[in-house]
Amino acid sequence: MRRTFVAGNWKMNTTREEALKLTAALLAKLGDPGSVQIAVCPPFPYLQTVGESLRGSPIELGGQNLYPEAKGAFTGEVSPAMLKDCGCRWVILGHSERRHVMGETNAFIRKKVLAALAAGLGVILCIGEQLAEREAQRTEAVLAEQLAGSLPDLSPEQRQQMVLAYEPVWAIGTGVNATPEQAESAHQFIRGELAKRFGAAAAQGWRIQYGGSVTAANAATLLAQANIDGVLVGGASLKPDDFLAIIAAGRAAKPG
Repeated sequence: MRRTFVAGNWKMNTTREEALKLTAALLAKLGDPGSVQIAVCPPFPYLQTVGESLRGSPIELGGQNLYPEAKGAFTGEVSPAMLKDCGCRWVILGHSERRHVMGETNAFIRKKVLAALAAGLGVILCIGEQLAEREAQRTEAVLAEQLAGSLPDLSPEQRQQMVLAYEPVWAIGTGVNATPEQAESAHQFIRGELAKRFGAAAAQGWRIQYGGSVTAANAATLLAQANIDGVLVGGASLKPDDFLAIIAAGRAAKPG
């Protein structure tokens, strides 16, 4: 059975003090997460601080981005080795904000994925359609294009380090989430595309998260879907009680 994975993307939020308070609140109330894997992805300046607070806990650390070079004259960028040095286990790549606000291409994201994997980082690779694309009934075409362009050919060992996150762009931070049926349909399509490329057995082992206005109220119905293996949480991950409720929903939906 695929292990449920709940990850919190803090985006460009928190001060150092707020990050420490948030981490402390999560650890104080988490208890035994059971079969659920958990990660939080703070802003770069607080990775080491949060990582030190999480040491020895069930919560893993992730970065929100990286640059696909080991070192060099890349002002303002962060390398895979730097993330590892801060204690990161994961990195989010291809998030819709990187694609549509910062203009990152599939080819560039693909380079990032390879660099992250080479450094021993787990990758949460995000894909998803914009509202106009969904309204034009191009959801599956967009997902197929992003998978083909962003996801490299991978060895079985590399595939073990990969998680996909389906994030419909129209549902991110809008308060309008995809219905469980819409989300499950997209996840099923993604798994089918993975089967075409890597084989049915590999596709069945691949974890696919849902992201897009995930809340404590809707997490249980989303996580109950057969092809949804976790959630990538934005705003709700900044609220300890909400994030903990989402983790509890994951534990209840698929106890392992």
